[in-house]
Amino acid sequence: MGNAKLTFSETVRATIDNKTKPVGSLGVIESLAAQIAHVQQSLTPRAETCILTIFAGDHGMAAAGVSAFPSEVTQQMVLNFLSEGAAANVFANSVGADVQVVDAGVMGAPIEHPALIQKRVAPGTANAIVEPAMTTDQLEAALASGEEIGRALTCDVACFGEMGIGNTSAASLISAKVLGLPIETLIGRGTGLDDAGLARKSDLLAQAAQRTPGELDAKTALTEYGGFEIAMMCGAMLGASDTGRIIIIDGFIASAAALCALKIRPACAQNFIYGHCSAEAGHRRVLDAIGAAPLLDLELRLGEGTGALLAWPLVKAAAAMLRDMASFESAGVSGPG
Repeated sequence: MGNAKLTFSETVRATIDNKTKPVGSLGVIESLAAQIAHVQQSLTPRAETCILTIFAGDHGMAAAGVSAFPSEVTQQMVLNFLSEGAAANVFANSVGADVQVVDAGVMGAPIEHPALIQKRVAPGTANAIVEPAMTTDQLEAALASGEEIGRALTCDVACFGEMGIGNTSAASLISAKVLGLPIETLIGRGTGLDDAGLARKSDLLAQAAQRTPGELDAKTALTEYGGFEIAMMCGAMLGASDTGRIIIIDGFIASAAALCALKIRPACAQNFIYGHCSAEAGHRRVLDAIGAAPLLDLELRLGEGTGALLAWPLVKAAAAMLRDMASFESAGVSGPG
């Protein structure tokens, strides 16, 4: 019998196994390399450039007391990002990534800054505890703007982060409704609520969850409970996937956006790499539901794309391994007997 032609998957596996190392000895790095090869359809993949896009938006429910911080902090942090003073900026500089910031729906007057990408849908959402967070037209506008941003990226690897006081509450509600889980299993301390604050948040989110059926499709969940930054990030993940980008998913809020993107367009799953598991209560549940294996577990709970940035060097190294590491033949090294 003649040798059957190898599939691309088999060729990738054989190429990795023929590197100068014992088979399987690089563990998760080998799996990452194979995933990147499939996304780029190349045995010499590249993950040399990275852009972090931070989407900012405010939430009407923040005024009810679901966060330890007031909504004004969202705009203040946008200015901090633009001044390169935030953790995301510091981490990006340390790993050689670029940062861009998008106003998806920050409260107050529009922020005037030449580096800010202005895509504001409205100055914050409605109070999702008592009414839908946004209209269907607003949702579609946010998704479309996100897709445009995602498609316009020129980097090998895309990281997406967010800023929005109240957005762990939105992520909890979205995730609970899309997955059909009880809301209480997805509620955490967010920006650092004390016990009394956590109890108040839990009561408010239970009230919000009771407004709608136990399970919703992704677009309805985003309309009822989302933030403009979450919806726009979801759209950006779809756009970046369509153009063959590798996407590193950040923490709880980004994973809620990714969950919605997967429900809207399941094919984007192959592009998603899950950077870390955060300390926020609902994140592990969402990752488990997606079937995701996060690369890191550093007890982060900041957002901003920080965890995705810290995972990027692993992704970069995995691509470099497949692209640049010698084979047994090329190195003149004896393979296993």
